[in-house]
Amino acid sequence: MVNKSNRQWNRWISATLLVAGVGTAGMANGTETLNFAHVYETSEPYHEWALWAADEIEERTDGRYKIEVHPASSLGKEADINEGLSLGTVDLIYTGNQFAGRSYGAIGIAGAPYMFRDFDHWRAYADSELFQEIAQGYEDATGNVPLAMNYYGRRHTTSNKPINTPEDMQGLKIRVPNAPMYMMFPEAVGANPTPIAFAEVYLALQQGVVDAQENPLPTIRAKAFYEVQDYINLTGHITDSLITIAGGPLWNRLSEEDREIFRDVYMEAGERITDDILKQEEELVSWFEEQGVTVNEVNTEPFREAVLPHHNGEAATWDQETYDRLQTLGQ
Repeated sequence: MVNKSNRQWNRWISATLLVAGVGTAGMANGTETLNFAHVYETSEPYHEWALWAADEIEERTDGRYKIEVHPASSLGKEADINEGLSLGTVDLIYTGNQFAGRSYGAIGIAGAPYMFRDFDHWRAYADSELFQEIAQGYEDATGNVPLAMNYYGRRHTTSNKPINTPEDMQGLKIRVPNAPMYMMFPEAVGANPTPIAFAEVYLALQQGVVDAQENPLPTIRAKAFYEVQDYINLTGHITDSLITIAGGPLWNRLSEEDREIFRDVYMEAGERITDDILKQEEELVSWFEEQGVTVNEVNTEPFREAVLPHHNGEAATWDQETYDRLQTLGQ
């Protein structure tokens, strides 16, 4: 009698566990896990607001989507994660305009040196019909969808000697990202641009593989480049930004409602990133000086004059009309 009762009890437990298991599997199958990849440090606003966006999207889609954020090149270099969008191995990324420009040249215009007069000019472009047209062209060419622009900061040149004029950069071996548009500035002033992966730059500077690098102030701090460079020269040669992009394979399976949620969340994240970077740019000059780094004010006009003839030269991946429209924005 006891054995029979035990068998009945065991069958009941097994059935209950089976039902619970089916229920759990159903919940798991109802949530799709997505991968967001970027090359920035966990201490930077890009990562912080990517995490915030992941939580927001999970909440606003009632748990249909869970986003895992992979920082610091953990899913590959920037070229790799761009490729991963189309392959479906990565669902969402931050990327520079120049890297996106490898697939659709016109979008790279926002990454050209001295293309923007100042932050307000960049903002006018980011909010413009021109950018929307270019973003649509990129989507048509790649199937991937730009969701938001994120201010990255004005790029400056760090070195172990002061740089005051273009002549001071003659022969300087300077690390740049591995995208053609980043080479326009150093080539225009006679420097030697050397592409090196972002994760390898600190060591390359420390070991003297390169003499210099260029990045915005917040990135120079986050990557600790100031530890292995004596000067931050305020060349301000690129008013740079990152684009949040959704891969085509993901976008094609999102409902219209969910597409709107993704776009709204990442646009809001972009605004918060932009605010944070602007604040950091205001505060960091004095912070670097406290660390013993010389922050060198530079007359940028000679640098700009050296670059401007290249804007519509052989390296340009945009047409004259696009260039002229961009230059009239904000005037």
